Amino acid sequence: MSEQGRSRTLLWIVIGGGAFFLFVLAVFTLVYLTMHAGDQSASIHSFGDKIGVIDLEGVIIEPKTVVEQLKKFGDDDSIKAIILHVNSPGGGVAASEEIYRAVKRLRDEKKKYIVTSIETVGASGAYYVASATNKIYADNGSIVGSIGVIAEWVNYGDLLRWAKLKQEVLKVGEFKDTGNPSREMTPAERAYMQSLIDNMYGQFVQAVADGRHTKVEDVKPIADGRVWTGEQALSMHLIDQIADFQAAVNDTAKAVNIKGEPTLVRPDKDRKTLADLLFGDLSEWLPTREKMMDHHMGFYYLWQ
Repeated sequence: MSEQGRSRTLLWIVIGGGAFFLFVLAVFTLVYLTMHAGDQSASIHSFGDKIGVIDLEGVIIEPKTVVEQLKKFGDDDSIKAIILHVNSPGGGVAASEEIYRAVKRLRDEKKKYIVTSIETVGASGAYYVASATNKIYADNGSIVGSIGVIAEWVNYGDLLRWAKLKQEVLKVGEFKDTGNPSREMTPAERAYMQSLIDNMYGQFVQAVADGRHTKVEDVKPIADGRVWTGEQALSMHLIDQIADFQAAVNDTAKAVNIKGEPTLVRPDKDRKTLADLLFGDLSEWLPTREKMMDHHMGFYYLWQ
């Protein structure tokens, strides 16, 4: 290779290396700014009267995140009130109950003023949670209610027989494999499952009665799994006021004696990964517990 050719090669190596270095520097700068955005937001909201806003969105599968957010805002004396911003069809029985109890502790034990603002949907397990708050707001067209319990799974016994496959189960205890999707349930198993669902339904109705300060007898007539619009729910005392989110904020501010425009504080968002920054949000392509829920037997306070 001639001297001129080597010089050109070296020049391209320098240019390429410099471009790669600038690209890496830009990526790490973006990551740094993203990771520290929450800290900057917190410093902006460090003064003035504050209202905490917690989003309860999508199917309720795990309660830990929302419960921790409730505890954090509940322990912060600068947070004068909390708004649960709800857009959820409900979810798991135990998960919904755990969030309900966390809300009820804030309201009854810590005396923290907490309200619910239902956006599009506040049904089943989400309404279970909302019933524990001091006040429930919803839009006229919001979907509210669905007080009931559901359990479902796919029986693929015919498919196994078609494929000439047979599942073998060894068990001790008559009801140990109740709900086995490879076979039909026996009458005794069906009665057993129904008794569990009936018990959970009773817990739901009692929780709503306790949260709404009413009687079980008043809740049962409307606790048949149906949903209503916000306008209908108001006349049934399932909600307290027709209002959008901003109206709920204004009304809540007045209730806790905040003068002027309150500062809204939200929990820090999840940190983005480098893959998210480079390739965008990959969550819709990845399996989640919500997407896999239909494949598992379980009990749900869920509007479908």
